[in-house]
Amino acid sequence: MHRISRKNRRVGVAVAAAVCALAFAGTATATQAGAGGVDEAGFQVSVGAEAVPKHAVTGYWQNFNNGATVQKLADVQDEYDIIAVAFADATGTPGQVKFNLDSAGLGGYTVDAFKADIKAKQAAGKSVILSVGGEKGTVAVNDAASATAFADSVYAQMQEYGFDGVDIDLENGLNSTYMSQALKSLAQKAPGLVITMAPQTIDMQSPQNEYFKTALNIKDILTVVNMQYYNSGSMLGCDGKVYSQGTVDFLTGLACIQLENGLDPSQVGIGTPASTRAAGGGYVEPSVVNAALDCLAKGTNCGSFKPSKTYPGIRGAMTWSTNWDAAAGSSWSGTVGPHVHGLP
Repeated sequence: MHRISRKNRRVGVAVAAAVCALAFAGTATATQAGAGGVDEAGFQVSVGAEAVPKHAVTGYWQNFNNGATVQKLADVQDEYDIIAVAFADATGTPGQVKFNLDSAGLGGYTVDAFKADIKAKQAAGKSVILSVGGEKGTVAVNDAASATAFADSVYAQMQEYGFDGVDIDLENGLNSTYMSQALKSLAQKAPGLVITMAPQTIDMQSPQNEYFKTALNIKDILTVVNMQYYNSGSMLGCDGKVYSQGTVDFLTGLACIQLENGLDPSQVGIGTPASTRAAGGGYVEPSVVNAALDCLAKGTNCGSFKPSKTYPGIRGAMTWSTNWDAAAGSSWSGTVGPHVHGLP
């Protein structure tokens, strides 16, 4: 999905041939893990899942300089409730990850200052989580050993930096059996952690897809799935019709698949680029994001697609990235943030 060099990201994905018929009659009710649970080692999640607002805004913070505005974590706009630090790096051990702050690329930003900024954001009620993957990410969790290495290493980064959870942004394949195992193990180590996911559109066309299966497997501990409604090309909506990216119907028609196939509305968010420079395709104006949220939550401001029912509990929206948002004058967060927080 994201991001290190958006120019190298493929713009189109072939229209999915997968069957997108609604496979489940109703949505399940999510039972979130508690916030602030203390593990046996004494580690405590600061701003956990239960502390995330009912309607929340997620933003990715870039731990690198790719031409967007360079930010310290303290500079991240106040509208963001969940800040996903992008990204953890793979190590030589399968499944293992480690976060390495790009101090040089971020103007001399020190680890101590970064940790202090995490605490300050948490004191303001924000969840700060570690994102794993990205466009060039090479993390693979394909067996029991790598699942254990993933859970142990993410937990170690949470202890080291104070992260409140993890974001799964793997764009080069995912094994639902072992990723589910890893995340469940991590949740046992860190009760109440925030778990988010950022699949590509092709990954959520059917509940039989590995990403979708993972989300359903962990829905008792899953906070939100913020699918990337960009860099995609045309896809099928839940009504079986083809919708083009960059439209309100693309947002609502594809979100409907998740909403009607097992995820609770509180576990569904809409992910869009913060500016035209932040993605290779699929940009929509912030007002279109707001219209899509209105359509799904209240049945208003819809395009040609209108869902058969409303989902007032829909979680909110996500953007790549807080840095590109800042480069565009914070137009995305300034427009979408208040709207999300004002949903019923």
